[in-house]
Amino acid sequence: MDALTLRPIGTVRGGRIAAEDDAWAPCVAEIVLVPRFSPDALLGLETFSHAEIVFHFHGVAESEEVLAARHPRDRADWPLAGIFAQRGRSRPNRLGVTICEIVSVQGLVLTVRGLDAIDGTPVLDIKPYMTGFAARGPVREPAWAQALMDDYW
Repeated sequence: MDALTLRPIGTVRGGRIAAEDDAWAPCVAEIVLVPRFSPDALLGLETFSHAEIVFHFHGVAESEEVLAARHPRDRADWPLAGIFAQRGRSRPNRLGVTICEIVSVQGLVLTVRGLDAIDGTPVLDIKPYMTGFAARGPVREPAWAQALMDDYW
């Protein structure tokens, strides 16, 4: 298999400077595209209310990656869950994905609210949020996952 090479398409500017577990909803940050793009790369994105942002948890060292089960947030009162059954930042490849509100689009800058990435985070992709790609049918999740999200946003 050939090596996969990802190049950031932009960087998070502003918002939080340190990763925290909760209260991300009010955070406003900019995603500044790299110079290889022109403003028309974002053309039409302002007609959507939300965007899905794919980013790299650059502040997590590769040595911190978790490859097995662990207690989410290290809470022993929550069950062990495999790394692919949770969304923690210490995951293989350290990729994050978040749906956030689009505040504005100006030139090479996308301003968003509710992005749980910190200042300086490399952004790998931006996709408009479309309801057609949302979950189809009823959604099921364990109680610990609902509890984890109580204060997240």
